[in-house]
Amino acid sequence: QVQLVESGGGLVQAGGSLRLSCVRSGLIFSLTRMGWYRQAPGKQRELVATITVDGDTNYADSVKGRFAISRDNGKKTVYLQMNSLKPEDTAVYYCNLATASRFTPERNYWGQGTQVTVSS
Repeated sequence: QVQLVESGGGLVQAGGSLRLSCVRSGLIFSLTRMGWYRQAPGKQRELVATITVDGDTNYADSVKGRFAISRDNGKKTVYLQMNSLKPEDTAVYYCNLATASRFTPERNYWGQGTQVTVSS
């Protein structure tokens, strides 16, 4: 069973930094990408950043230049370095893992979420 465990959330002042970590475990076949999504109160979950198995990254426009996604395959961990945080970055951040192959449709797995709160 695939498990994703996030850590690193917390309370920070505007302009500060946080680094989120997500460790994966379990049998995983045909991994295609990992990433981070977030959901603020009353809003839909939105993409923050993703990284493919080839190392290609994608960011939401709202975080470009401030956030950086990276991975450590040996540690089975994906990171999200968040700098210059703004109050509007306040949300629950979820780790995501996607799998797909020629024979199976895409399947997404989610972590339990970690709260990030940015005070003004």
